[in-house]
Amino acid sequence: MSNVLILGANGQIAREAINLFLDTTEANLTLFLRNASRLNISNPDREHVIEGDVTDIEKLKEAMVGQDVIYANLGGSDFVQQAESIVEAMHAANKKRIIFISSLGIYDEVPGKFGEWHKNTLGEILVIDRKAADVIEASDLDYTILRPAWLTNNDEIDYETTQKEEVFKGTEVSRKSVAALVVKLAESPEMEIHRSLGVNKPNTEGDKPAFVK
Repeated sequence: MSNVLILGANGQIAREAINLFLDTTEANLTLFLRNASRLNISNPDREHVIEGDVTDIEKLKEAMVGQDVIYANLGGSDFVQQAESIVEAMHAANKKRIIFISSLGIYDEVPGKFGEWHKNTLGEILVIDRKAADVIEASDLDYTILRPAWLTNNDEIDYETTQKEEVFKGTEVSRKSVAALVVKLAESPEMEIHRSLGVNKPNTEGDKPAFVK
């Protein structure tokens, strides 16, 4: 039985992951977020909530005690600072394994018209996300970075992955699919160490995601 700390536990992918952890594993979950009242706890025996900010290193260190895997589902204008705080806290708490959600396109790995549209749409967000990913990659942590395609709420698990040096495939993927990969990595912590994985639904190539008009 593993102990998993989820940072940004109210995020949409994180909520899908929480459900999958509870339904398909025996993992105990520590749910870390800024506003604890936003979460509905379904299994208090396996879910422990901590209200706090990831940039509060002392609180973050306390949350990491006894954890086997850290899963970060974060973002925003202070994303780089959040990444730096995570690395510092993990060093102080003697933790190594982290699964870190980032964005597709941070390495200019998205080809063609979709790549151009994606870059123009997200703009500065990609710069911030790249800097945050760089912080994780420059550390000595056992990291796996995930770069999902544009996200859907489809109730499906259907995905494929590409490595950092490979051209990104597809335009979309379900949040549930990304969550399933998070759970798989957390349950098999030796998988994909020091890797940055693109995540997409097969056969979704195009100029834009299908749901974008």
